[in-house]
Order: sequence, then C-alpha cells, then structure tokens
Amino acid sequence: MKSNLVIIPTYNEKENIENIIRSVFDQPTGFHILVMDDGSPDGTAAIIKKLQTEFSSSLFLIERKGKLGLGTAYITGFKWALEHGYEYIFEMDADFSHNPVDLNRLYDACTNQGADVAIGSRYVTGVNVVNWPIGRVLMSYFASKYVRFILGVNIADTTAGFKCFRREVLETIELDNIRFKGYAFQIEMKYTAFKCGFTLQEVPIIFINRVLGTSKMNSGIFGEAFFGVIQLKISSLFRKFPQKKKN
Repeated sequence: MKSNLVIIPTYNEKENIENIIRSVFDQPTGFHILVMDDGSPDGTAAIIKKLQTEFSSSLFLIERKGKLGLGTAYITGFKWALEHGYEYIFEMDADFSHNPVDLNRLYDACTNQGADVAIGSRYVTGVNVVNWPIGRVLMSYFASKYVRFILGVNIADTTAGFKCFRREVLETIELDNIRFKGYAFQIEMKYTAFKCGFTLQEVPIIFINRVLGTSKMNSGIFGEAFFGVIQLKISSLFRKFPQKKKN
C-alpha cells in the first residue's frame, strides 16, 4: 500500500503551483501529490502537466470543468486516494498559507501520536495568523468559537483546511453524505469524524496569508458556514453515524 497523498485544489494558481509542488516533494517524509484543478483559465493545469514529465510517478492531476466547489474537489480526491491505496491523505492549499514543512508534523501526529485526524491549527496556541486584515482574523477566530459552542467539539480551529486523515477515517465517514461545498465543508468533515469516534488532534501552525494570486474567500462562504453549523447539529440528532472499528 502506498503511504502519503497530498491533495491540492486549484483555481488560477499559476503563480504558486510549481513552487508548492517542488516544496512538497522536497519534504523528508515522502509524499505524492494529486492536484484537483477546477478549469483554471490561467493555465495552472498546463504547468502541472509539464511537471508531470519530471515527476511521472508521484504527481497526478484531475481536471474538472469549472468551479464546482472546494468540498466536491476534496471528496473526488479522497475517493481517488482510497482507490489508489494511500494510507495517509492530506488537505493543503496551493498558495503557501500552509507551510509544506508542517506536512511532516501532521504525519507524525497520525503515525506516532495516536491521531486519526491531524489538524494544522491556527488557534490552538493563540492566534497564529500572519498578514490577514484584523477583521478577517476576528471573523475566522470567532467563527471557530461559534462552531465549537454549537457542535460541542473540543477543537480550537474548526474551520482549518490543513489536515491529515488516516485512511480508515475516509473509509468510515460515508463521503457521499458530506453535503457542504464551501467553507462549511471543513467543519462538516471534522464534526463527522468526531461523531464517528475518531481522535482529532490539533498541531499548532503559523498560517501566512498568500503573497501571490487572489484569495477565493467571500462573504457567501462565511454565510454557508454560519447557517450550515446549525443544520449540521440538527441533522446529527436524527442520524446514526458509522463508528470507528475497535482494535
């Protein structure tokens, strides 16, 4: 069985994509990469295809037609990872807001520290965010507080998008039942893993706002998260979650 796959969703990331791919491949743990490109008109996919001639056995690309949402990109990537036998599956942004070096720490949390899901956390040791406007920092921080209160999960950074899943988590949580596509997708994945009995562990990271390219955040994404959390809580009261197998 192959070990580690980093899934990177992209839309118009031509300024970052080659550097992030090379940086991930430079890590000592050893990773393969699957890029999920949502029809980037800026030529992101062409750059990846050129790099595939250099990294033919470790760099993979799935091209989708248009912007279909972060959640569906990851679900497609998760299914691909399971079909291709990966044991540890990572979520990561393309814009260097997540430091590739921290992939090794997420991996260690899952392989040596007992975590089923390792979360690269901006808030577990305070507020570790660089170059965000203060309004966005406050919105993100208090969004996590709100989610934690409504859902009852002991996670400081509930909206984090830098994670490592053990294979068993993705096999168990019924990926076709994950319904959110935007910001709330990250919340739903953590909450579902928690309800299925898996161990979630936060690994402190420093999140650095992108230097190159354009942010994909907007107010609608936060709106989905706000109302989605209430929907998640209500629906969980009427749903039986599959449970982690006991060793």
